[in-house]
Amino acid sequence: MDRFDRIFALHRILAGRRTPISRQELQEKLECSRATIGRLIEDMRAFLSAPIEYDREHNGYRYNHAEAEMYELPGLWLNSSELFALLVSQKLLAEVQPGLLAPQLDPLRERIHGILRTRRVGHPQTERRIRILQMAARPADLEKFQKIATALLDRRQLHIFYRGRARDEFSERDVSPQRLVYYRDNWYLDAWCHWRRGLRSFSVDRMEPRYVSEDPAREVDEESLEAHYTAAYGIFAGPADKTAILRFSSKAAKWVADEHWHSKQAGKMLPSGEYELRVPYGNPTELIMDILKYGERVEVMAPAALRREVARRLREAAEGYRSVKLTVSPKVHRGQSFSSDPNPTIIKPGKAAGTS
Repeated sequence: MDRFDRIFALHRILAGRRTPISRQELQEKLECSRATIGRLIEDMRAFLSAPIEYDREHNGYRYNHAEAEMYELPGLWLNSSELFALLVSQKLLAEVQPGLLAPQLDPLRERIHGILRTRRVGHPQTERRIRILQMAARPADLEKFQKIATALLDRRQLHIFYRGRARDEFSERDVSPQRLVYYRDNWYLDAWCHWRRGLRSFSVDRMEPRYVSEDPAREVDEESLEAHYTAAYGIFAGPADKTAILRFSSKAAKWVADEHWHSKQAGKMLPSGEYELRVPYGNPTELIMDILKYGERVEVMAPAALRREVARRLREAAEGYRSVKLTVSPKVHRGQSFSSDPNPTIIKPGKAAGTS
């Protein structure tokens, strides 16, 4: 802890107490010597006008009661950990949406680096130690993104052209932005659609914002937004009127048990070592994609319609590999020399044992 951090910590200790605190206790909390405590107190009194007084009766220090409520450290005081946290946040924002707020954030970023250099903590290449990986991200155009954000923050309606993926058709509509959502490395806008007269989610990369209207946005209360957007599975909105029962193999159980699929999921380990997960859902599209990524390590137990659809997808995927010959390498035991088998076992596509 450096000198600036200790001043900030001492201020928080004194501001949070109504009774005096001894110098010995301050030494323990600030991890410094008796002499250092003395210098900190004198510096705060002399240079920061801190109303620190010594209470002889209780043999401790405190802020003067009459001045304590009005006193604050001048300027913005952050300790080293909080400064690093700001740098990480700035790095995250820069990676998630490049250029967004760059003119406003770059001066702050340089100022933070300057403070860290002054305190002789950190490293000039601190941000290079932070790596953010994105998968299948669809970059949003900065100018379009800023127009959407302006309408959202100014609480104005937004006139857009939208090309949905399902029908691949353009539509023109007015929407009242409610909130921006960053989900699985992509941006979405939750909004009230005045054309459809209901809440909808729009993929930002598929939007063409034309102009911000002078008409005020229709407000939707937080409770209604949560009920509409968070009940179902993933990005798809609507009621969760079904529950998927998934059984994961013992190899996948320990990983899935730690995963968060839905706010109202329920899971349990089975005596066989397998893991059973129950997930509420409405639209099955995204749930099916998450199930398929586990391949042979998961089986859909219910409902029947979901089980049939996953089975159909797996059969269609297997059809594409009918011409592929799979070989099984012979097991090599310790101390046994390996020699290639001139007649490897060929596993032909077909009905596996125990499948239905």
